[in-house]
Amino acid sequence: MGEMVSYRSNGGTSEGYLALPPAPGEGGAVGAAPAVIVIQEWWGLVPHIAAVADRLAEAGFVALAPDLYHGVQATEPDDARRLLMGLAMDQAAEDIAGAAEYLAGRAESAGDTVGTVGFCAGGSLALWSATLTGRIVATAGFYPALPWERMRPDWAGYAGKSAMIHCSEQDGTSAADGIQQAKGYIEAAGGGCVVYDYPGTRHAFFNDDRPESYDDDASTRAWARTLEMFRTRLG
Repeated sequence: MGEMVSYRSNGGTSEGYLALPPAPGEGGAVGAAPAVIVIQEWWGLVPHIAAVADRLAEAGFVALAPDLYHGVQATEPDDARRLLMGLAMDQAAEDIAGAAEYLAGRAESAGDTVGTVGFCAGGSLALWSATLTGRIVATAGFYPALPWERMRPDWAGYAGKSAMIHCSEQDGTSAADGIQQAKGYIEAAGGGCVVYDYPGTRHAFFNDDRPESYDDDASTRAWARTLEMFRTRLG
């Protein structure tokens, strides 16, 4: 459904996977659609993340998944860990903020604000993204896994914005220190933050390419909640 595109980032260019809603006459709605950034797990911009962007497009959103590893992917945990540890946060910030500008400028996008959803390490990056640019006003983090100290977020950027966090039992549920810290900082900044627990789930319960972790019921409920937030906030 989608295609790779280039967009401006920090004076240069970055790439990402863009998925658009069906055009009028193909089952799509008439008019512009809300836009959402999809942020990868530690594996990179792999087919699962592209499929998430496609699902968002099918649900009526313009979706862009930035390639934060710039062409590199991992299939083994050790390789993924090395890629994640080598990720330059300043460049990731520029790639994400650039993606927001790109989406806001697309003719297919409604309005000048966007949402962000991410998974695992990308869950933390998604929550962080609202502190990077005023364009991003709604974020959803699935089982966020990066420590906030690595990003040094300016939580004050959440004033008037919305966040949603989906927590697995394996990661310690919403009682985990990192989740409570994020919720507290977001609310103190004047933002809204809702947190959901999914009992019995493992980390990466949304990733249907990982049968050892995937949970159909939890992923269905989390997805519906995420879409509802984006429709409410971005629609």
